[in-house]
Amino acid sequence: MKSPKSPQRQKTSMPLADLIGKAIDPLLAKQGFSESSLILDWAEIVGERLAGRTEPVRLQWPSRAPNRPADAPLEPATLIIRAEHGFALEVQHLNHVIIDKVNAHLGWRAVGRIALRQAPLEGKIKRPNTRPVADRVSEALAQPRVAKAISGVEDPALRAALARLGTKVFAQSVKKD
Repeated sequence: MKSPKSPQRQKTSMPLADLIGKAIDPLLAKQGFSESSLILDWAEIVGERLAGRTEPVRLQWPSRAPNRPADAPLEPATLIIRAEHGFALEVQHLNHVIIDKVNAHLGWRAVGRIALRQAPLEGKIKRPNTRPVADRVSEALAQPRVAKAISGVEDPALRAALARLGTKVFAQSVKKD
């Protein structure tokens, strides 16, 4: 008589990002962030220059009135940003640009204003650009192909997003060639 087989566990590996996201998301929810992408993709959202001198701290949502109608639109949040001393004035001048970029990343008008906190950045590891030279060369070679491919796109935000995506895709094909 055969013994019943016990269920076997699959031996598969998971990307570390999948495991970390599940651990980080509850912590970020306490700071008002519904997802970790605003923190993790900050450099891609606002650009390397701003990301090197700023960091998002929390999304502060307005309190809901108890008699608020169910179909009333949500009020946008305030994004609290920590900026290095001496750089906050520049961030203040770029408020509308940062709000537009964050809202475009999130896909809806989540942020209505920005509040600045001048302080040294926490947990910021100052790293030089460590991308291999071959990657930067591949991207440079791919840019003319990308520009030609997206020449018919009129919306500037869509064109910029397609340019970033296309550069990465074409750069991979350039490296393989």
